[in-house]
Amino acid sequence: MNPILNLLSLLGIVGLCFIAWLGSEDRRIIPWKVIFWGIGLQMVVGLIVFGLGSNLVEGLSNLLNVVLDASEAGAQFLFGGPASMLVSDPNFAAGPGPAGRWIARTVGNPYVAVAGDRLGTDNLNPGFAYVLAFRALPQVIFFSGLVSLLYRLNIIQPVVKWFAVIFQKTMRISGAEAVAGAANIFVGIESAIAIKPFLLDMTRSELCAILTSCFGSIASSVLALYAGLLRPTFPSIAGHLVSASIMTIPACFVISKLLIPETGEPKTLGHIPDDKESDSSKRPNPMDSLIGGALDGVKMAVGIAAAIIAILGMVALINAVFSGISTLVLGASPAGDTSLVTQFFANPLANLLGMLFLPLTFLTGVSLDWQELWSCSLLIGRRLFETNIPPYQALGVFAQTGEISTRALLIVSYVLCGFTHFASYGIFVGGLSGLIPERRNEVASLGFKALWAGTLATLMTGCMAGLFDIGNAAVLGR
Repeated sequence: MNPILNLLSLLGIVGLCFIAWLGSEDRRIIPWKVIFWGIGLQMVVGLIVFGLGSNLVEGLSNLLNVVLDASEAGAQFLFGGPASMLVSDPNFAAGPGPAGRWIARTVGNPYVAVAGDRLGTDNLNPGFAYVLAFRALPQVIFFSGLVSLLYRLNIIQPVVKWFAVIFQKTMRISGAEAVAGAANIFVGIESAIAIKPFLLDMTRSELCAILTSCFGSIASSVLALYAGLLRPTFPSIAGHLVSASIMTIPACFVISKLLIPETGEPKTLGHIPDDKESDSSKRPNPMDSLIGGALDGVKMAVGIAAAIIAILGMVALINAVFSGISTLVLGASPAGDTSLVTQFFANPLANLLGMLFLPLTFLTGVSLDWQELWSCSLLIGRRLFETNIPPYQALGVFAQTGEISTRALLIVSYVLCGFTHFASYGIFVGGLSGLIPERRNEVASLGFKALWAGTLATLMTGCMAGLFDIGNAAVLGR
């Protein structure tokens, strides 16, 4: 434990609010009540997660881990489980052949030996330990169907309303934006559908708050994806992702209200609007909800795969162009050259983003060690273009190799818990514009402000994790 880092995290909260205020549309209006109660709610959640209710978070993680394991049953049936024998090879010991063991590594437990392995249990078939398409994307489909079923059974709605009441009563925001923010803990842009009748008449500040909460939190349908990437080194990551989503919503309201203060009179100010959902005769039965949600999950999984393929390909292309330009201008670098220029052009886009995010990463109190701070800044910066998935994967690798501390692992995992990347811009701005086409231009103009606000909000959540971290590795579930 380093008290200086905890103090730095506390000062980082103030610093991030000040940065948001600098970009305000009207600096004369400071929403003190939203700031006080928003940060206060974050601290209450932080006390529960890291102090009074740490056992509750561990229990929640254990429960979610059971669901995560169950989500792989369908993938194992489709792609073959640990007992599959797709290709036989007489040169190997009894058991699955090379392809069968590869499938077992992919959709089974990558850390358990399979018959026929030539390597020890500590080094099983390098390169085939985890394949995203077979292990993570099916979980997105399962969780999407599960959330849809829970909505149909009216299990999630009371929880959403409970959070909405807390947000509305404490921060004195409008009921509609409180409902949208609370719903974002469980879903994405679908949260705006719950308040669709009120969207057309909403103020500019309300629309920005709704978009910011979309960018700042994660939908439960992708929770399994992110949790699966870190579970080997962060066993209780599932519970912490839930707490990060809850903690970020008040931060989204704080930052968005600083950027675009409320100057109008929201129609739902002072009360939570009634649920406008259609009557039960028009709603599908539970099985239809499960299958329909799973089909929506298929679209999401395909979209994730397409985005990763396109974006990572573009990043590689941009890096290749920069590398080619550097070779033409500076000449080919000699073997073993470790100069800063050579290191920069080896991965220019990630390094540029790392430099841009370095001051913001420092404010989270992640570390005072330069190399660790730079590694964390690279991960946070990469998210803007590459989405959350590659940074979460890299974070898991860094944790396994000991490149970063448990404090850095904790804080960065909280910061990355959000949709603050360009791939989500089209989804959220396009989705909200589709609900209110009459205000399409205004929503588009708010898009990048909301993306910036969501980024600051996730960094504030990282500050909260850093503030309450006392160096206890048990928080990670180890």
